[in-house]
Amino acid sequence: MSTKDIKPKIRLGQSEGSLRRRNIMTGLLLAACAGGGYYYYTQNGATKVEVPVAKVRKGEFVIGVKTRGEVRSSRSVTLSVPQIPDPRIVRLAETGKPVKKGDVIVEFDGAQQEQTYLDKATSVRTVDKEIVQLKASHRIVNELDGMNLMTAGYNVERSKLEASKAEILSDIEGKKNRIDVTTTEGDLDQVKTTVKAHKITQEAEVERLDQKKDKTVRDTDRAKSYLSKMSIVAPNDGILNILPNTRTAGAFGSSLPPFKEGDRAWTGAAIAEIPDLTSMRMELKLDEVDRGKLQLGQKLRVRVDAIPELEFNAELDWISPIAAVIWKGMGLTEKTFPARATLSKVDPRLRPGMSSSADIIIESEADTVLIPARASFLHKGKPAVWIQKGERFEIRTIEVGKRNETDMVVLKGLNPGDTIAMEDPNEAAKRAKKL
Repeated sequence: MSTKDIKPKIRLGQSEGSLRRRNIMTGLLLAACAGGGYYYYTQNGATKVEVPVAKVRKGEFVIGVKTRGEVRSSRSVTLSVPQIPDPRIVRLAETGKPVKKGDVIVEFDGAQQEQTYLDKATSVRTVDKEIVQLKASHRIVNELDGMNLMTAGYNVERSKLEASKAEILSDIEGKKNRIDVTTTEGDLDQVKTTVKAHKITQEAEVERLDQKKDKTVRDTDRAKSYLSKMSIVAPNDGILNILPNTRTAGAFGSSLPPFKEGDRAWTGAAIAEIPDLTSMRMELKLDEVDRGKLQLGQKLRVRVDAIPELEFNAELDWISPIAAVIWKGMGLTEKTFPARATLSKVDPRLRPGMSSSADIIIESEADTVLIPARASFLHKGKPAVWIQKGERFEIRTIEVGKRNETDMVVLKGLNPGDTIAMEDPNEAAKRAKKL
């Protein structure tokens, strides 16, 4: 083996003792670094993880039912389509605009009714002329009948006079004259019968024309009344609200469009409303599962989406005894109970149709210590919270009371102002380590 293959254990100019000391110091330094890293990882790592926290607060605890609805006027005037044929809207006032009493809100197409009125009025004049003509012809017939009746009577009297000469005439002439009397009397009866028949016929013809006139007059009056209903005017001052056209299909998932010019309405259809803005209410749709929890007179806290900074108080004053079925398509249905709650005070900015949310208060308790419900955890089978102490969290058992969907009442173990974790810090640390 050559000398070049032998590696010296100690470098030139370095003693074996000094090398041993250097190795020991290096080992100690590495061990210190490893211990510091572990301490930082296990101790500081748990406190440096971002954990959502919340303050323990003191306030009112409420158990209630949350629902959605719309603001409506308690006393609104609804403008409906009158009883007219084929009501097509040709003019419609703009929704949301102030209106005055007497302003035209809706105008329907009256061209067809105008033509119908003219036709019926012409028919009335035609029937009047027919009646005049008929009565004139009746007078002529009556005069002829009178003349025939008079002639027949004269013939009877003349034949009787001739028959009275039977004593001075021959027997043959006397019998002939008596036969003439019988004949003329028969002619007179026939004339009387004819006159009576003419009278009955004339009465029937006059009655027929009178009935025809009555019908044409009624048709004329009806057409005239239709023309008078072709416009709907505002009965009072207010803000106009155009209502949805329930016979017009909107886009899937969207609300129904309001009436517009050109739409064909129907008798009785509610086209617009003029609400009284001094009295407002909230129309609700209660879920079937919540119906049994509610009763009339319960208080509500209402927030209107368009006025989020205000909270309105209301009182539940009507719940439908019958569920309304909502068809969602694809054979799916949903049952809700319509309800109403009247607002105790109104705001000038409130308008019918505004969306709102409400908490119907079933039970409330003032001056309670509250924490978020999700800040409570089970520790050894008991409710507990993670309370913050400096940069660390400590587990603490608590005694809890009632709870709702968001909050929980704490009877013992916490004070208002304490800071608690919204999730388990250990779980947050493990999640952070994985990242």
